[in-house]
Amino acid sequence: MTGTLVVFAKWPEPGAVKTRLCPPLTPEQAAAFYDAMLGDVLDATAREAPRRGLALALAVTPAERARDFSARAPAYRVFAQQGADLSQRGGAQRVLLRGSDSPALAPEVLDAALAALARVDVALSPDRDGGYNLVALRRFAPGLFAHAMSTSTVLDDTRTAAARLGLASEVLAPGFDIDTAADFAPLREARPRASALCPRTYAWLDAHAELTRA
Repeated sequence: MTGTLVVFAKWPEPGAVKTRLCPPLTPEQAAAFYDAMLGDVLDATAREAPRRGLALALAVTPAERARDFSARAPAYRVFAQQGADLSQRGGAQRVLLRGSDSPALAPEVLDAALAALARVDVALSPDRDGGYNLVALRRFAPGLFAHAMSTSTVLDDTRTAAARLGLASEVLAPGFDIDTAADFAPLREARPRASALCPRTYAWLDAHAELTRA
């Protein structure tokens, strides 16, 4: 293997995941929807990462659910999310970090991120809300994520931190994650290309169409 792809995941507990989807969803529905996304992300990543020479890792919270995650995702090396920032959690060298709420992330984005690491130290695939859904690091970069992460300026803040550390960065083609009800629209729009990537997610949307259409 020539690197690691780390998925960041939470245990799908009602009231602990995707709370910004409530309303229109209940906490139980939001957890079930997140569970569907998580299953799709784990399957797609387990399929695509080894094809690109990337080992599989799963950074989880809460820590006491690590054994449950190991049972659910046996192909992954599971560890609790810990450390001063994301770069410490992810690993030391050639690491890709992705969340578990961007199930429509195309495999081609992984290729673009890996190709970018031949040119720069950090590559980021931006979200619609000022954040990002994928980060690629050429090497360990302590301090790169030592700023607030759930803000509308996190992409710019990360690039500023990279420059301060002497790291070259590049922004990849944009994607999206699912944080609020407004994000259901781009998820539906992505269906023609993404249905095979996230069948559980789209099945859940179909079963709850009355809640997920504005």
